[in-house]
Amino acid sequence: MPDQLNATEIKTILGFDFGLTKIGVAVGQMVTKTASPLTLLGAQDGAPQWTEVQKLIEEWSPQLLVVGYPLQMDGTKQAVSKAAKRFGNRLAGRFQLPVEWVDERLSSYDAELYLADLNKSSESDKLNLDTISAKLIIEQWFNQLDAN
Repeated sequence: MPDQLNATEIKTILGFDFGLTKIGVAVGQMVTKTASPLTLLGAQDGAPQWTEVQKLIEEWSPQLLVVGYPLQMDGTKQAVSKAAKRFGNRLAGRFQLPVEWVDERLSSYDAELYLADLNKSSESDKLNLDTISAKLIIEQWFNQLDAN
């Protein structure tokens, strides 16, 4: 957790599942320690339309941004790890909000299981792998917070 922010100041979190062509976004609530899939942003070489990100930040007024950090199963960096780090640093710089990183290994796999559990209900039609991965990234951050 960033030094300048303590857990009692956090009410709302936006989480991002970074990708070079699409970025899943979810919103989390600290009071309930729950997260919900929100939207999917298009990206070009890892850069979203920043005006779309700004709209989300204005709408949800988060105190913290959480970005999934892609690693190989053995913990080494992937080719996309550097681009994800750049994206998170740009988020912090543009919006003057703290960014936390979450190891996102298996988040896509877990998101696939989550979708399968919904049995393709009408609710699942509104969801996709990337937004659910963003939800799971926030929930993993909550779990890390509880473990400390």
